[in-house]
Amino acid sequence: MLERGRGRAGYLGDVSSNPPTPRTEWSVPEKPSLEGLEPKWDAVWERQGTYRFDRTKTRDEIYSIDTPPPTVSGSLHVGHVFSYTHTDTVARYQRMRGREVFYPMGWDDNGLPTERRVQNYYGVLCDPSLPYDPDFAAPSEPFDPPRHLSRRNFVELCHGLTAEDEKAFEALWRALGLSVDWTMTYATIDDHCQRVAQRAFLRNLARGEAYQAEAPVLWDVDYRTAVAQAELEDRERPGAYHRVAFWRTDPSGTRTEPVYIETTRPELIPACVALVAHPDDQRYQPLFGSTVRTPLFDVEVEVKAHELADPEKGSGIAMICTFGDVTDVTWWRELQLPTRSVMGLDGRLVAEPPDAITTEAGRAAYAELAGKTANQARRRIVELLRDSGDLDGEPREITHPVKFYERGERPLEIVTSRQWYIRNGGRDLDLREALLHRGKELHWHPPYMQVRYENWVEGLTGDWLISRQRFFGVPFPVWYPLDDRGEPDYAHPILPSEDRLPVDPTSDTPEGFEESQRDQPGGFTADPDVMDTWATSSLTPQIATMWEEDDDLFQRTFPMDLRPQAHEIIRTWLFSTVVRSHLEHDTLPWRNAAISGWVLDPDRKKMSKSKGNVVTPMQYIEQFGADALRYWAASGRPGTDTAFDEGQMKVGRRLAIKLLNASRFALGLGSRRADLSVITEAVDRSMLARLAELVDEATAAFDGYDYARALERTEAFFWTFCDEYLELVKGRAYGTQGDEAAASAQATLQLALSTLLRLFAPFLPYVTEEVWSWWQEGSIHRSPWPEVSSLRDAAADGDPQVFEVVAAVLGEIRKAKTEAKRSLKAPVARVTVRDTHARLDALRPALADVRDAGNVTGELATVEASEPAVDVELGEG
Repeated sequence: MLERGRGRAGYLGDVSSNPPTPRTEWSVPEKPSLEGLEPKWDAVWERQGTYRFDRTKTRDEIYSIDTPPPTVSGSLHVGHVFSYTHTDTVARYQRMRGREVFYPMGWDDNGLPTERRVQNYYGVLCDPSLPYDPDFAAPSEPFDPPRHLSRRNFVELCHGLTAEDEKAFEALWRALGLSVDWTMTYATIDDHCQRVAQRAFLRNLARGEAYQAEAPVLWDVDYRTAVAQAELEDRERPGAYHRVAFWRTDPSGTRTEPVYIETTRPELIPACVALVAHPDDQRYQPLFGSTVRTPLFDVEVEVKAHELADPEKGSGIAMICTFGDVTDVTWWRELQLPTRSVMGLDGRLVAEPPDAITTEAGRAAYAELAGKTANQARRRIVELLRDSGDLDGEPREITHPVKFYERGERPLEIVTSRQWYIRNGGRDLDLREALLHRGKELHWHPPYMQVRYENWVEGLTGDWLISRQRFFGVPFPVWYPLDDRGEPDYAHPILPSEDRLPVDPTSDTPEGFEESQRDQPGGFTADPDVMDTWATSSLTPQIATMWEEDDDLFQRTFPMDLRPQAHEIIRTWLFSTVVRSHLEHDTLPWRNAAISGWVLDPDRKKMSKSKGNVVTPMQYIEQFGADALRYWAASGRPGTDTAFDEGQMKVGRRLAIKLLNASRFALGLGSRRADLSVITEAVDRSMLARLAELVDEATAAFDGYDYARALERTEAFFWTFCDEYLELVKGRAYGTQGDEAAASAQATLQLALSTLLRLFAPFLPYVTEEVWSWWQEGSIHRSPWPEVSSLRDAAADGDPQVFEVVAAVLGEIRKAKTEAKRSLKAPVARVTVRDTHARLDALRPALADVRDAGNVTGELATVEASEPAVDVELGEG
């Protein structure tokens, strides 16, 4: 259950009034190391409540994040690390900007993935007809063969296993350094989440936004559950067109003329209710309104006209079956055709033929198909059609897209069953337009992701199917009265009051009834279904902000500021969340959506558990460190697919080590806090002016949710700072040019280090906190984001060009030594710098630093020229 954050001082308010506070004195470790930083600082952050949410702040002071609850069904992989790191960089940035960050963590632990994991882990199967066994205990080894359990026993196993998985997930997130408030967590199957989901459903039902209907649904025959449009995927599969004769007859019933259709599903001929062709297709216009008879089964069906028929596909005329594909459903509905279902919920043809098959030969032919799977029935009916002479030629092999449940292994069937729906604009143009407008109100990062949302909404063909025929999920809070024959009255459902929620109708009784009346004539029966996992996940903003359970927290955090997520679930999670918030609150659930791409394997394929190409992240945290793994993840631009790259992690580790070493040098020059007023040297002021420009760039990038650019620009500056500035001022900082010049260098180094550490803190939380602790009070992650004004004040009249020109000259001196295979400490007898008047003017105040850094013992001359050049004459020794 979501726990409320404990009040704690920590909001930074106006960051300009809260500068970092270096200690008066400090000491630096002799041999700083990255090893052990993760457990060390995780413990400190937990003990000090560094990331605890302070709920005393007002809504405009709070930054509220709708954290994606990861599916708890095994282990996390680097794809999770990738996207959650992106979110964490934003959270850390907003916290340093003075916002109080509301950053809870949820666990998505209900639904099919959990059920499948429990089935495999324990070797069990759920059988709702079995009684509860109070003495059953989880086995140490999976049962073989699988053992059947009651629903209640099965659900208890699900709860137990997900609780263990959640501990492992939290341990990984902590090691990665997510700045989540771990006192604020929820699980999508806990009582709090069930109350929210059931309350929202009951209100949807009361307003007419939720409804129940007996209708064709896409059905996974292995999972034995209905599947929503958003959960479909097309897969290319081999198939074959079968050219089959339907027959026109004379008044006596004698066959006169064949009408050939071509179908990939001949096993559904007994479910045929009509033939259909395009109204403009002249070949078939004479047939419209007439009838033909089906082969083998001798059922009379009408020839219809409809614009969805494709004259170029097959023979141009198709059979309409109930149901072969989603187009059949459209034709069935719009042409008001009868239903002749033959496919059972188990994926086999039902035992009894449709009532329309009345002839002895037709019923005998159907008996050859009954009980067979779709593939088995297809093979048998082809044999029957061949024997009867109704198959014209041999099947023509093709490859075509077939619809699958995204987690399924067999093609979906379409069956008729009673299901729950929520209106989503699929059949209501006004609602569709309202939801499209919501998409335009939302700030998308990157902006082009908005098109995916709009394409999905515009392409909806029906309302949102939210019921599932499974076991581990949020139950529908519904019972039905039974009539004197024991038949349910679906038109008058029995609903609980909201103060009773959550309820499980399979074990709880409705008001006014007793348990003994369950499933008895004149009594009641429970709705057996559970809600689709998206029906719960679509309410994560309401769950996290304690809607209707903590009004004070809700008002401070909703609507939320950010929904971070991957691009492939815009159609599911993002859209469904917009739908629920629009219907319940008439507003968007958040102001911004930050979309991450996929992680790709070395073959540029998406990493996913189903493909078997995922890698687990803990080994990389142990090998390279969490900061290095975060560095790789944060280098991936918003919305862009990024390759998994150990090389990038190695770069991130080198960067973290360089931060340690550069900081050790800068802070080792003196152990006292410097007065920034002593910064007087031209190179120092120039570097600070450039650093101010970097802060502007990084701030603008983060404000635009482009964390990757903020990292890229900061890293580029840091390496220049280390390779050029540190080398330039090293001698002066040690006192080669006197105390005042040394003081200027030391003060500049402290200010630059403080700034760079804070710019890196959202990306590299461990190493930056480690260095910060050497010389600053408090946590860097509660310190203010660098202020450009303080840098520009310290830079005074500093010219950014000074640092640029000086670094270029020093680079040429080093290059000459390297080409001569001399030490970088080798003396230089003479240097002549040729450049424009303006650039030489920028160089002159820093010539002493060039002499120091380049060990120029002789003349250092400047000559005006149109093209820059540096002549270097090396000395002896």
